[in-house]
Amino acid sequence: MSTLVSDVRRRLDDGRMSRAQWTAVAVCVLLNVLDGFDVLVMAFTSDAVSGEWGLSGSQLGLLLSAGLAGMALGSLFLAPLADRIGRRSMILVGLVLAATGMGLSALSQSALQLGMLRLLTGVGIGGILASSNVIAAEYANRRWRGLAVSLNSTGYAVGATAGGVVAAVLQSEGGWRPVFALGAAATALLIPVVLWRLPESLAFLLTQRSSRALERANRVLRSLGQSPLDRLPEPESGAARPAPGIARILAPGLRRNTLLTWTGFFLVMFGFYFVTSWTPKLLAEAGMSATQGITGGVLLNLGGIFGTALLGLLAARFALKNVLVAYTLATAVLLALFVPASAVYGVVLALGALIGVFVNGCVAGLYALTPSVYEPSVRATGVGWGIGVGRIGAIVSPLVAGWLLDSGWTPGGLFMLVAVVLLLGGLTVHAFRLDDAPAGHGPVSTGGGRA
Repeated sequence: MSTLVSDVRRRLDDGRMSRAQWTAVAVCVLLNVLDGFDVLVMAFTSDAVSGEWGLSGSQLGLLLSAGLAGMALGSLFLAPLADRIGRRSMILVGLVLAATGMGLSALSQSALQLGMLRLLTGVGIGGILASSNVIAAEYANRRWRGLAVSLNSTGYAVGATAGGVVAAVLQSEGGWRPVFALGAAATALLIPVVLWRLPESLAFLLTQRSSRALERANRVLRSLGQSPLDRLPEPESGAARPAPGIARILAPGLRRNTLLTWTGFFLVMFGFYFVTSWTPKLLAEAGMSATQGITGGVLLNLGGIFGTALLGLLAARFALKNVLVAYTLATAVLLALFVPASAVYGVVLALGALIGVFVNGCVAGLYALTPSVYEPSVRATGVGWGIGVGRIGAIVSPLVAGWLLDSGWTPGGLFMLVAVVLLLGGLTVHAFRLDDAPAGHGPVSTGGGRA
């Protein structure tokens, strides 16, 4: 990367966070609120949908998985296009797809139609997430970068929690279709918000040398209170740069960290979606009432709102990688204690809230850490593939848990298994080498102290 681009990055890293920078982060948080609502909208409405069309358990399970499958596809194959067309442009494409999918879902006339539309909606969300997390990381300074990206995951927890409340109210009045219609309207309203308040990635503008790039970059710099540039960076000497893609993030200089990123996302999201999907059911299996089990599940989401914010604050003081490893270890210990504590209702509720704090923080930490692995020209590709592989873990997790439960595993045994999975996730994160990026590639710095 040229000295000019490095200088711009250094100015942002060392300067104060301007109002425009915090606004960009806030828009990214709103995009993640949409993710939280969309991931659980099918769960919120599953009983009503199943009742209307007389679905079997396996058919309903396919509907529940369709959105996650779409998100995996969007993260793997749509998000990398952001390295060609721009992060902000990809977010707009994703919003159009998600709003269309949500809106048509409200009009669907069969489970097959709804499943295909859930897939389309998920593709749009998957395309949005990688770019929104990259933009949040790039527009935050060094001190507050961990908090900025962690707040995105706080948005997910807010969307999941508020979505459940809104869905309950709407369904009591007009059935399940208004829930999807509301999601479509909220998604469509984010399009003008992104056009108005979310700038394109500076790193993209300066490294891709697109038309009017200098003018657009200077407009962004002025909004941030930074002095403009008089020229674009010189093109890299030597052979033409290869197109961004999977081959580049698996090149020798990045292969190790890329494989660790994929493994970490798979393990952490496997654990996260097991906890969020199965906790109410398994608490009931362990002897609690159905209502108590649901209460435990709600506390997981509420705990997540605080846990992701706490991770960001800790990352402002300590190396983010070390904070993330500590979060995975804490989650594993709490999961091992969870089912044995179910005999004491107050204790299990407290543990549920704490698990929510730490397991949501694990996902937030990976989102915050991953951009530091990749240079700007492949950052969306790297983050998108990490999230996509993680979504595969999210899809597999509920299926594996259900199969093991049918095979005779106890709730305590399942929670212990997931505790081991998260321990392995922590070891994977610990193995990251954030100083291994090729010279001059300029990874995004990730917090106070060396990782």
